Formats: sequence, C-alpha cells, structure tokens
Amino acid sequence: MKSRHKRLALVAGGVAVLGIAAALILNAFQSNLVFFYSPSQVAAHEAPHDRSFRIGGLVEQGSLQRQPDGVTVRFVVTDTAKSVPVLYAGILPDLFKEGKGVVAQGKLEADGVFHAREVLAKHDENYMPPEAADALEKARKAEHESQRTLVMERAKETPK
Repeated sequence: MKSRHKRLALVAGGVAVLGIAAALILNAFQSNLVFFYSPSQVAAHEAPHDRSFRIGGLVEQGSLQRQPDGVTVRFVVTDTAKSVPVLYAGILPDLFKEGKGVVAQGKLEADGVFHAREVLAKHDENYMPPEAADALEKARKAEHESQRTLVMERAKETPK
C-alpha cells in the first residue's frame, strides 16, 4: 500500500471514529434533555405523552391534598389560564406552598394527571423560574386579550 493510501485510510478512520463519538454524545444528550411546558401548553396537547418533561406555574389555592399514606400529595399547577393536576410521592421542599411558584418534573399519564418525580419550589420571595414567569405572563396576556375580544363582541351585539 502506498503511503498516500495509508494516509487516506488513516484520515477516513479518524473521521469515522469522530462521527461515531459525536453520534453517541448526541444520543446521550437527547435522552437526558427535558423540556419545560406551561399548563396551557399541556392542555393544548403540545407536551409529550411518552417522555419526561417539566411543568411549571403556581400551586392553585386550596388544591393541596395530602393522601392517607402521608407521603403522596395531589395539587394543581396553574398559569392562571389552564390548570393541570399533579401527583407526587415524596417529601416536598420546605418552600412549597399554595399560591407560590413551582416546577415539577415527570410524565403526563393517560388519565391527564401529571405524575411528578421531582418538585422544585422557588427559593426566595422574588424568584420564579424564568420559564414559569414567561408562561404566567403569556397566559395573563391571552386571558386579557380574550376578555377584550368578548367585550368588543358584546358591544357589537347590543342595539344602539
């Protein structure tokens, strides 16, 4: 084999090894990637049903229910427009309260309940995860816009 062919084979082998390594790294990254969805997006069926994802918003007032086993809790996460029931078995963070920001990671089951594996609460009075804050702001804007449209439609319907 000529030295030229040896060099070409060496370069081709190096490129193949780099390609395989890149594919393995990207595959590992993809399987560990967790996306954030708001309750409105979950209600609009934008969230995956077969993968783990994060949902965030506010814990709805009066929705926290502790189950008889002492470990399992049910609560509702809302972005003020839509709400999603959450079931979590474990110890809740100390800062977890109704009316406060929360991010839960888990899967949405066929019954429409989000089964959380992990629950994170905000860490001080001013902090809310950016994704949750954006989702709440979008929901407020959408609700305000729908109310404005409703008022305009009613104004058109009333006789002058």
